[in-house]
Amino acid sequence: MRVREGGVEIETGEAFYNPDQELNRDLTIAVLRAYRDREPRAERYLDAMGASGIRGARAAADGWDATLCDYKAENAELCRANLERNGLDGAVVNRDANALLHEELFDVVDLDPYGTPIPFADAAFANARNMVCVTATDTAPLCGAHFDSGVRKYSAVPQNTDYHPEMGLRILLSALARTAARYDVGIVPVFSHVTRHYVRTYLDLEHSATDGNRAIDELGYLDHCEDCLHREATEGMIADPWEACPLCGSERVLTAGPVWLGPTHDRGFAERVGEAIDEEWGSAKRAGRLVETLSEELDRPTHYDHHRLCKEWGRPAESMDEFLGTLREAGFEASRAHYHGTAFKTPATVREIREAVGAAGACE
Repeated sequence: MRVREGGVEIETGEAFYNPDQELNRDLTIAVLRAYRDREPRAERYLDAMGASGIRGARAAADGWDATLCDYKAENAELCRANLERNGLDGAVVNRDANALLHEELFDVVDLDPYGTPIPFADAAFANARNMVCVTATDTAPLCGAHFDSGVRKYSAVPQNTDYHPEMGLRILLSALARTAARYDVGIVPVFSHVTRHYVRTYLDLEHSATDGNRAIDELGYLDHCEDCLHREATEGMIADPWEACPLCGSERVLTAGPVWLGPTHDRGFAERVGEAIDEEWGSAKRAGRLVETLSEELDRPTHYDHHRLCKEWGRPAESMDEFLGTLREAGFEASRAHYHGTAFKTPATVREIREAVGAAGACE
């Protein structure tokens, strides 16, 4: 099958090609553009799981010194043919990504495996200079739906809550921060999103033990009440779980962690990513809306689900704009969250949210 995307044309052959990931790849190029403006010395880009070569070819077409790697010989040949088809320079390596990473240094390493990226994280953080880009498609383990698998793969306790997309992102960032710190590397998430069946994050790297320590300081735990939906974040690597919810007294409480409690993106950088989106890209409108929401999203764990709260309180849901406006009128910051259409963020507690909308006559 022949596919045209982002200005390049490729043959997919027998290699895995997911058209639903076009948004992911479009945003990758936009992030790379924004990052190159900030770090002009960054030149070498590794597409560590080349497959058809679409991601690496697009990076090469955008001016990066791209290397496409795949452990399957037939995929490596396909990558090479697709570079030639578009008249692009770039290296193609038929190698295990971990082996290659221990042999060469790259400015930007892109991990986009099928499933968990953790088997490749050590080699990436040990040998990347500037940035590591990571996709995880195993959202069920990350979000706590497949609990045992999440514990095994990410060395953390995930919990399946009403903010499960954000749980997945923060569990992933926690695992990546702890992996990077082993190599005296600190991570700074500059752009992250959760879209459908995958989590994607872009990590700026800082290379010192102090930076690694600073990233570890961003870890902590989330306590969550399954009855009233109250939740609290606690910093630190030692858990002190609730025996009962401090708000309603329920003993149906969950503790997740260690999770990443720090920022999941840089709002200023997200704005620059939005400026780098090409209007001709297939997902340009979706990408623009996503980046706009991220640029305005409050920087705090965790998001609430408007409809879930209304269901819990036995009341009809008004429009999101009206609901958020009511919170702001009550003196609380409030923003949409990119995870889904009814997700929002606010520093208000569940009780304060209910009192705010109730005071406006919206709650029975």
